[in-house]
Amino acid sequence: MVEIAGCDFRKMLVSGAKLLEINRPLVDSLNVFPVPDGDTGTNMSLTLTMAVQELGNQNSDASIADCAAAFSKGALKGARGNSGVISSQIFKGFAVVAAENKKETFTAYDFALALKKGTEIAYSMVQKPKEGTILTVVRAMAEKAQHLTRRKKNAEILPFLEKVIEYGDQILLQTPDMLPVLKKAGVVDAGGKGLMFVMKGMYNALAGIELPEETSEDKSMAPTPVDVFNADDHEHINFSYCTEFFVINLRPKITVTDIDKLRDFLSTIGDCVLVIGDLDLVKVHVHTNRPDLAIKNALKMGELDGVKIENMVEQNRVLNEKKETEKTELKEFGMVSVCSGKGMEAIFADLGVDKIVEGGQTMNPSVYDILATINNVNAKTVFVLPNNKNIIMSAEQARDLSEKPVYVIPTSNVCEGIAAAVCFMPEASAEENVDAMTGAIDNVKCGQVTTAVRNTRMDGFSVHEGDIIGLYGKKIVAKGRDVADVVRHSLKKMVDDDSSVISLYYGSDVKEEDAVALAESLQEEYPDVEVMALDGGQSYYFYVFSVE
Repeated sequence: MVEIAGCDFRKMLVSGAKLLEINRPLVDSLNVFPVPDGDTGTNMSLTLTMAVQELGNQNSDASIADCAAAFSKGALKGARGNSGVISSQIFKGFAVVAAENKKETFTAYDFALALKKGTEIAYSMVQKPKEGTILTVVRAMAEKAQHLTRRKKNAEILPFLEKVIEYGDQILLQTPDMLPVLKKAGVVDAGGKGLMFVMKGMYNALAGIELPEETSEDKSMAPTPVDVFNADDHEHINFSYCTEFFVINLRPKITVTDIDKLRDFLSTIGDCVLVIGDLDLVKVHVHTNRPDLAIKNALKMGELDGVKIENMVEQNRVLNEKKETEKTELKEFGMVSVCSGKGMEAIFADLGVDKIVEGGQTMNPSVYDILATINNVNAKTVFVLPNNKNIIMSAEQARDLSEKPVYVIPTSNVCEGIAAAVCFMPEASAEENVDAMTGAIDNVKCGQVTTAVRNTRMDGFSVHEGDIIGLYGKKIVAKGRDVADVVRHSLKKMVDDDSSVISLYYGSDVKEEDAVALAESLQEEYPDVEVMALDGGQSYYFYVFSVE
């Protein structure tokens, strides 16, 4: 493929915005400044979301030029924070190149020109560009793209994009060496990272690669748990008010020179100045101590819309007060549990678990998911309940990476996790809690009922796809077509004379009335055992049940 049409470009833009949204929390986690205009990933994602909405107004057979123009216009309308504004200008480069040449299609050479133009526009909009930011990353990719197409204008698009993206990733990894604040925090530039997700999403659409449902990247580049700024950083903020607005319905005599003059004036009363747009719409962003002067001078050009003024000093003061309060109120012990389902989350919360890591049988969280959650627990010592054999090792690795004492209780399912959490005693020592919680695991039996996803023969059962199967430990102990019947047959393998409690945790595919009816039926069958039906909300498993 040596050229792409409007329909291809549309898919690329939508995919780029979607991959950024999927990875928005990861990009947000890279933010290191004390009073950001908002988290970088969130700002960039909201910017491109508006761009995609504007793109949706175009016909499905729209040209490259029409798609690029719509996306650029939407990005400018929705631009939030510096990262969002700069992103909008990068894509304005695509619109300019496509419009100048009335492009119906794009070649690798055209793509390189668009990146170059976007880089030039983005740099021109920033009063004092800093290297080690999103600007550096896009400039590097533009230079690489120019180099690749200098001798071969009709290069294959996919290999071309792959090399451009690979080079962008290399430069992104170098950003900590360009900005000391990034190096101190141990992160790459958040805006640059966000841009790379957009580029990779665009590539995936063209290559036919399906986007993941969640971020597949680890979080090793997330900020280390240290304070990047002192508690009194608000004293070093030179300009207190983040001021943003649009200038619309510009007066007939206004020219592009007047827009440039507004940018020059704002540079005399503040920093982080961005004045972008044209005679139809101008977006203004400035950090200043005199937002009134910024507004007064903009009113000379036209009407104002979307005015937003935020006190960054107060934001920073509140942030630091919160950090100090958390430090002084650090409790002795905290708990983290891995589970899925709103009901399960509520059950663990009622048992005193501080934080939940979403995951389980069908979705194992990464080491860094668990580590980040441990670090967010406001406690000196943390107990972790993995609740899955496949997650225990990841929890232990997170324990080894944590700067605070962490104890991993080797729970292999949520029933064991609940039993362990019940035995937690805030007034006891860490060692006493480990003994009690670990001991509780041996006193609970756990069963599960789900649907077979493939044909198999094991444990004396011939199982076909779609059968309802009951599991106890690692074995299949029952199968059938009726969920309630399979639960009953499974429990026969688990209940004995010493059993006193049966807990049925019903999943998202089970109605509450059906679960209650099953519990009442089992109560009649086991009159000496207390039977409870509880909302687990888990996916894939109709019931998870314990016998104690």
